[in-house]
Amino acid sequence: MACSAHLLSQSLYSSHRASPAARGDLRSRARASPAARPGSSARGCRGVSLRVAASFEQGRRQVEVSYDPQAKFNQLADQIDKDAGMTRLNLFSPCKINLFLRITGKRSDGFHDLASLFHVISLGDTIKFSLSPSKSTDRLSTNVPGVPVDESNLIIKALNLYRQKTGTDNFFWIHLDKKVPTGAGLGGGSSNAATALWAANQFAGCIASEKDLQEWSGEIGSDIPFFFSRGAAYCTGRGEIVEDIPNPLRENLSMALIKPPEACPTVEVYKRFRLEQASKTDPLTLLKEITQNGISQDVCVNDLEPPAFEVLPSLKRLKKRIIAASRDDYNAVFMSGSGSTLVGIGSPDPPAFVYDDEDYKDVFVSEACFLTRDENEWYREPISSKAAFSKDDLAASVTD
Repeated sequence: MACSAHLLSQSLYSSHRASPAARGDLRSRARASPAARPGSSARGCRGVSLRVAASFEQGRRQVEVSYDPQAKFNQLADQIDKDAGMTRLNLFSPCKINLFLRITGKRSDGFHDLASLFHVISLGDTIKFSLSPSKSTDRLSTNVPGVPVDESNLIIKALNLYRQKTGTDNFFWIHLDKKVPTGAGLGGGSSNAATALWAANQFAGCIASEKDLQEWSGEIGSDIPFFFSRGAAYCTGRGEIVEDIPNPLRENLSMALIKPPEACPTVEVYKRFRLEQASKTDPLTLLKEITQNGISQDVCVNDLEPPAFEVLPSLKRLKKRIIAASRDDYNAVFMSGSGSTLVGIGSPDPPAFVYDDEDYKDVFVSEACFLTRDENEWYREPISSKAAFSKDDLAASVTD
């Protein structure tokens, strides 16, 4: 089954990519580490099994007795997996940036139509799921004070949605290890919800398709369906109409993320948005330019920057200072989503003033790169993934 390939690497060897042989079989707690299995390599493949042979002469006949303990061990372990089922799963929950964001109109339902190139990046949270003996309640904990752990959290909303759509009765203990800053325009909460839907489906035996999960997720958040893309997608409507874009950018193209401690409330940003002040550039023109020629300052248009800069004037000053101090280190500097994260594409290093100036002592800084995934596998955390939190980010509540 396709989902088994994902489960092996995520639940047991989250920092390594499993070999093709290992991806074909789900290995549970009975084989908690490859080192514990004789004949297995450090990457989780079965390796060369031990074979013991003996020969006996019986008149003119020769009899060979063979014993393969590794094959027997794997056979027993397969039966344990089958009987016990999955009980734990660790998943990486990456965030996203908007390489361009055009607001194209106001809808009758009060939302805005947008056209945007979304891309998953390597900064992300880690979520641990365990089956709960309860058949009525999920329990969520987190490393960040102030994060809601009740049904207002998108993780719990996603699990409730999955049970509603499928009729399954699995409930979970969940721990959210949060690294993505909140109020940042990075879609951290939306990613958490998508990751929870994926996890619930794995525990249920993959009874829903990826397409099902993508369609259902739009009911609880406009950005959530994007995370069921391959990692790069042209999104329209409220953001829920997702068109995969095959690898438009190099995954080794680095970037710096710089976010002040202040957030940009999405509702306030949209209240100040004026359609007549938006860019007139056709978003398909921007998409073509990026996919054919790469990233430049001219194509990284974000129609929400002007209203966000009204909400948070210091953010406009910070962007100008980054551009002035970067000395052409970045191909482009722009705001992601509705803010307040600024993205510098082309270098993992922020300008020195971010570290040296006392005014920016609480600024969040992280390097990142672009990230994609294969079909029927979830996103894997790069080994080199790094992040840093300011004190204010640790006390923030979960919002996109």
